[in-house]
Amino acid sequence: MPNIDDPRLTIPQCDFLQPVKTVHENPWFSVKNRGGYFTIEYNTPQVLILPILDNKAIVMVRVYRPVIADNTLELPAGGANENELPVETAVREFHEETGIFIDDINRFEMLPPLIHMPRSPVLPFIFKVLIRENEFASRKDHDHEIQKVESFQFSEVISKIINGEIYVGLHIAIMVRYLAQRDTDRLCVI
Repeated sequence: MPNIDDPRLTIPQCDFLQPVKTVHENPWFSVKNRGGYFTIEYNTPQVLILPILDNKAIVMVRVYRPVIADNTLELPAGGANENELPVETAVREFHEETGIFIDDINRFEMLPPLIHMPRSPVLPFIFKVLIRENEFASRKDHDHEIQKVESFQFSEVISKIINGEIYVGLHIAIMVRYLAQRDTDRLCVI
């Protein structure tokens, strides 16, 4: 079980890289020069959710990304509101992006961290949530930024990664790690 008190999840651990100068800042992130190393730092803790549907599929969202002019398949994700715990962010973002409301925060299991690039000194929180077909089928409206909520069988996810339909790196890493762990657990039982 990952340690929620892991300091890499909340503050940069590179305080020895001095001086620190903010090069750019906007409402979402800042670019800093930390002793000659440029970093990209989100202004709020970031959360990603791996929704597993009936232990056979992964729920993903299709999002239009203007910067790359494409509709990407991604895991639900987002940033924390002020004073919001990471698990509360996961519950809220999952509901906002998929229309599926899970009111039991204990269903959101924290997973070990991964990082999307070594220029980001704070790691995102990653949660897994198991959902049932009836929860998926009865989902409500989702955020306007989400074009579509879809589910893909595990084998479809792998095929979509291989053929380039799913290509957001951190999201791939989260799904592949889950699928590899699942297969390893099954092999250990045999």
